Amino acid sequence: MSCPICEKRKPNRFCPAKGETICAVCCGTGREVTIDCTPDCPHLLAAHRYEDEHPRALPADTPLLDVNLPSDVIHTQQQLMAAFAFTLAKFCASRPEATDPDVLSAIQALAETYKTLRSGIYYEKPPDAHLPRELYAAIASFIAEVKQQAERSNSSAPKEADIFHLLVFLYRMGLLRTSGRRRSRRYIEFLRSQFPDAQELKREESRIIVP
Repeated sequence: MSCPICEKRKPNRFCPAKGETICAVCCGTGREVTIDCTPDCPHLLAAHRYEDEHPRALPADTPLLDVNLPSDVIHTQQQLMAAFAFTLAKFCASRPEATDPDVLSAIQALAETYKTLRSGIYYEKPPDAHLPRELYAAIASFIAEVKQQAERSNSSAPKEADIFHLLVFLYRMGLLRTSGRRRSRRYIEFLRSQFPDAQELKREESRIIVP
């Protein structure tokens, strides 16, 4: 028998995503690129452990890298930060096809919008791709709801600057958490893991029996 992907090499790694055994080369080159890896795949987890030991540096031209984040913004806005993270995780749970690049694209676009707000000029440019645009709208809708609730309860609404800084923080954290591959969901899985008891984020158990 030969690997069902390359049809050349001997298969020696079971791929949970494909439900069959493939070769090590196809596993390594297709991982999170052409293969929608399951988060519990042992080979994916081993690759992530290796990447943790060899962290990637962000390129100098990374968007929003020049923003100086207040040292206390995460502490003072902890509740809002958790709500943002949950909103992202909940959206991705309802859209299993969502990937880290989708999430990062949505967060970056919304952060850029709030960056223009801080300068006094409102300029909104949602992502072109359909799924990131939906997530962009979901986060924007959540922010609007938070502001409306604050008005109804006569409490102070989050400041535009705080929202901007939290979005930048989430964006940077995502860049560092993701594997950088186009089908990576490592950042999404990290967000999901922050709410282990949330029923909305529960994943259906795999029916594939690993040999």
